[in-house]
Amino acid sequence: MTGAKMVVQALKDQGVEVVFGYPGGAVLPIYDEIFQQNEIRHILVRHEQAAVHAAEGYARSTGRPGVVLVTSGPGATNAVTGLTDALMDSIPIVVLTGQVPTFMIGTDAFQEADTVGITRPCTKHNWLVSDTDSLSDVLHQAFHVARSGRPGPVLVDIPKDVQFASGSYVAPQAAKTSHYQPRRKGDPDRIAELVAAIEAAERPIFYTGGGVINSGPAASQLLRELVDATGIPVTSTLMGLGAYPGSGPNWLGMLGMHGLYEANLAMHDCDLMINIGARFDDRITGRIQDFSPNSRKAHIDIDPSSINKVIRVDIPIVGDVAHVLEDVLRVWKSRGRRTERDALAKWRARIDEWRRVDCLAFRQEGPTIKPQYAVARLEALTKGRDRYICTEVGQHQMWAAQYIRFEEPNRWMTSGGLGTMGYGFPSSIGVQMAHPDALVINVAGEASWLMNMQELGTATQYRLPVKQFILNNERLGMVRQWQQLLHGERYSHSWSESLPDFVKLAEAFGAKGIQCKDPADLDDAIMEMIKHDGPVVFDCLVEKHENCFPMIPSGEPHNKMILGDASTSDAIGAKGAVLV
Repeated sequence: MTGAKMVVQALKDQGVEVVFGYPGGAVLPIYDEIFQQNEIRHILVRHEQAAVHAAEGYARSTGRPGVVLVTSGPGATNAVTGLTDALMDSIPIVVLTGQVPTFMIGTDAFQEADTVGITRPCTKHNWLVSDTDSLSDVLHQAFHVARSGRPGPVLVDIPKDVQFASGSYVAPQAAKTSHYQPRRKGDPDRIAELVAAIEAAERPIFYTGGGVINSGPAASQLLRELVDATGIPVTSTLMGLGAYPGSGPNWLGMLGMHGLYEANLAMHDCDLMINIGARFDDRITGRIQDFSPNSRKAHIDIDPSSINKVIRVDIPIVGDVAHVLEDVLRVWKSRGRRTERDALAKWRARIDEWRRVDCLAFRQEGPTIKPQYAVARLEALTKGRDRYICTEVGQHQMWAAQYIRFEEPNRWMTSGGLGTMGYGFPSSIGVQMAHPDALVINVAGEASWLMNMQELGTATQYRLPVKQFILNNERLGMVRQWQQLLHGERYSHSWSESLPDFVKLAEAFGAKGIQCKDPADLDDAIMEMIKHDGPVVFDCLVEKHENCFPMIPSGEPHNKMILGDASTSDAIGAKGAVLV
C-alpha cells in the first residue's frame, strides 16, 4: 500500500467522516487518493487557519477528533494559530501536513519549513514520518494521543516520497499506543477527603470548566446529579458553559472577568471550592493572592500538570472527570448523603441577595440597538431549537456568554484561552458539517469576522446555512473599552474607518445579506435570518460605545467589580461604579 493510500485507509479506520483542507504540491498524492473514494468528505476551505478552526468546531460539537489536511511550508505555518488555539482549549484535532521529500529536507527546498520544530510548542505531540512502513502506526498513535487524557492537537508531517512509496499497513488495534495511557481513576483516599469536605462545608461552590465537557456526556450528567443532590451552587468558566443547564436551580452563571456578580462574589466568599476540569486561568482568578482567600480548595483534573500550577490546592485529584464524579457520588451516597443543610440554606439566601443586583440589566432606549438587546433577542427567538452557538472574540463573545443560556454540553464553541479573532466563522462551518439540520449561529464583531470572511466561499459552495450575526459597532469594542477605562480614553487605532457593505459582500459570495439598525425591526430581521435556508450575513448596527459589564479590572480581586448603570443595588452608584 502506498503512503498516500495508507493515510486515507487510516482515516477510514479511525471513523473519520470529514476532512477540512487545502491542497498543494506536497500533499497531492493524498488528494489523489481522496478523489478515488467516496467514504470521506473533503471540505475545501479558503485558508489553512480556517481549516483548523473548522476542525475545532467539528470536534467540539461532536466529541470526536477533527481532521485537517494541508500542504508544506506556508500551508503548515498558516495552521499554527489554529493549533495553538486547540492546545489552549484542549480540542482534539489531527493535522496532516505535506513535507518536501526526505532527501531534500534541510536544503531550503521550495515550500520547505521545519514544521515539526515550528509546531512542537503548540501541539500535544508531533511526528515527522521518515519511512512508509511506520506511517500507519504513527497515524493511529496520533488519533490516540489527540483524544486521550487532556485532549489536544497533534500533527503528522509526511514527506512526499513517503506518500509515493509502498509499505505495510498496520490496523488501529495493532498500533503502539500502550506508552500513553493517562490515569483515569482518582485516588480513593483523596475522593473520601473531598466527600468529607462536602459534608462539612457551609459555603461550598462547584467551579466547572471545559474538562467536564471534554470528558463526555456522562461527566455532564454526573455533574448535574451531584449538584442537584447536594444543593451546592455551581458556576462555570467560559469553556464549561452547558455542562450544567443554564435553567438549573443551582446555576450561578459564568464567573471571571466578565462573569456574573453573584458568581464572582460566591467564589470570593466560599469556604469550599471544588474545581472540576478547569485550569485556574488568569481571567478567572484575577489577583492570585486575593483569589477566594478563605476557602479550602479541591481540584479534579486529568492533566497532572494543571494541578498546583497556578493555585495551590488542598485536595488534588488526578483523573478523568466522569470517573471521579462517579466515585464521589457513590461515596457520598454510601455515607448518608450528608450536607450542612441549614448553613447551605443561608448560603443560597445570601447568593439570592447578590442575584437581586441584576448585574446584566440594561435599558433599551432610543433609536439605536443596544448590543445586549440584540443578543437577548437572539436568545429569546432561538432557545428551544436544535441550536449551536459559535463566537468570534471580543465584547460580543462576552455578551453571548452572559445572555445566552445553554442547556446541554457541546453547544457552545468559542476561543477561550488564546482569544483568536477569526475563530467563529470557520468554526461554525465545522459545526454545520457535523450537524447539517441544526441552527448554527456565529455571534461576531465586525472586526473579528473580517479576519476569515473569505470562508463565505466555503459556506456557499457547500450550501451550509450558517448564520453570521454581526454586532457592528465600527470599533474594536473590547480594545476601545480597555482604552476608555484604563488608558485615559486614548483610542489608539481601535476603530474601523473603511468597513464593507456587509449586505453587498454577502451577495457577492452568493449568500444572503440582512442589515438591521432599528430596535423595532430586530425581531422580524432575526426571524428572516433563521428561516433562510442558506448562509446569511446579518449586519446588526449597534451602539458604538457600549461597554461590557460586569467587569473585574485586570489584577483586581473578585469582590471589586465594575457594574453597569442599570443594576439595582443600593451599593451601586453611577455608571461604572466600583464595588469593594
